[in-house]
Amino acid sequence: MKNFSLSLYAFHLCHTFTDLPGEVVKDADLLWKNLVKVGEKSLTSLDLKKLRSKLISYKKDKYEPKRQQGRKTEWLTDAGILDLGSLSTTEGFKIHANLQPFLLHDTYAVDLTLFAESPNISIDTPQLQYFKPSSLLPSNIQASLGQTLWIYGEVDPSEDCDALAKKFAIALVADTNLNPVATEKGELFGSLLFEYQALDPDEPDNPAKQCHILIVINNSQAATETLAEAAYDWLRDLLCIYHKILYIYQLARQSYREARIIYSGLEENIEEFNNLISKNPTQLSDLKKLMGEIPKKNFDYARCLQDLQIHHTAINTNINNYKICLEEIHNIGSGNSPQAWQDFLNKDCKKWQQQIQTDINYLTPGQELFGQLVDTIRGIVETEQTESDRSLENTIQILGIGFGGGAIISGVVVQHIDKIPIPLISPNNPPNPFYASLILSVLATCFFIGIGWLITKRQYYPRKRNSNKD
Repeated sequence: MKNFSLSLYAFHLCHTFTDLPGEVVKDADLLWKNLVKVGEKSLTSLDLKKLRSKLISYKKDKYEPKRQQGRKTEWLTDAGILDLGSLSTTEGFKIHANLQPFLLHDTYAVDLTLFAESPNISIDTPQLQYFKPSSLLPSNIQASLGQTLWIYGEVDPSEDCDALAKKFAIALVADTNLNPVATEKGELFGSLLFEYQALDPDEPDNPAKQCHILIVINNSQAATETLAEAAYDWLRDLLCIYHKILYIYQLARQSYREARIIYSGLEENIEEFNNLISKNPTQLSDLKKLMGEIPKKNFDYARCLQDLQIHHTAINTNINNYKICLEEIHNIGSGNSPQAWQDFLNKDCKKWQQQIQTDINYLTPGQELFGQLVDTIRGIVETEQTESDRSLENTIQILGIGFGGGAIISGVVVQHIDKIPIPLISPNNPPNPFYASLILSVLATCFFIGIGWLITKRQYYPRKRNSNKD
């Protein structure tokens, strides 16, 4: 390829809607740190290692995100495009580099582009290694939302562009565990567009470890560069939104899986509840323990459901933004835009929208079941506790009547005990005052306990019978 360039577009989440103004997510500046590391280890002759000193988000190499608040521009530099200098090669030509850093609403975005110093220099896969593509792969950049490697080049009309694109895609991820798979082929501004996805086999759903590859080959001397420059902001935003949609959908799937795990625990709680209430008597301590566990699960379940609803709103918003970007690119290209990008909007995005909504509909009844189970257990516990308290109250009342009555009788008769004949104990002789008092006290206590028991029975059961008649 001639007029060759290799661009890295990386997107990293800066803050979320839950963060207060001026607050950022953990490792929000990881993208800039990793680019500096690339400048220190791989692209050593570039000024990339001095990047932090040129970003308004830093002050003396210290990350201060509040400095980027209130800016009326997306740029994170006051000087616009940063010229990073050039790399020398053993073949005698130089590779120039520039960098464009942005803050796109809640996302850090970077465009790091390397290009041969002369458009007439021919670049094949051996020369590609001078551009250090391995240093631009996800393992080094670690952009949380994902990244795209974009290659542009011009070839003769006779060139086998399919074979050439495949060769370059493989060369980009050489000596890694990434395996580029061709996903789409189309046209962009008069040039051929080849799209590849290189997934990490260990974590295929992790956006930070995926490498999206776009190879644009101009084999017809089309004005692709001029049109791409005119549509630069829309193309950059389209790629950002594309990665956001993938990222949001994976978050939604994760929330759904977490909710399903919690729901399976609820089913176990229901089975445990059924076993507990089938016991006679019901174990209040076990019911109270169960009731203490469920609210925590209910909260976690509600959080997962809320996250799903937030993801549904977010993916709808980004789909609308993607549509706007695609329409602008379509207009700049005079009605010519990649069909694959339109298919992504009409097929994949629509399917994911429906999937998240289906997950929400499926999980919503479970939240009501959590509440019903808690209310049911609470009602049983309160009823059992009331009955237990009533039984204790009756027992205390009965014993109070018994011991009180026995004490009164004992006090009255103890003064006259020597005059009271007790045939079974002493038919001829007066009884011993102590033993006689003790015996009469016990008998009186038992008698009054019986009276107390009859009184407490009449306090409750007649009311139930009368209520039944009414």
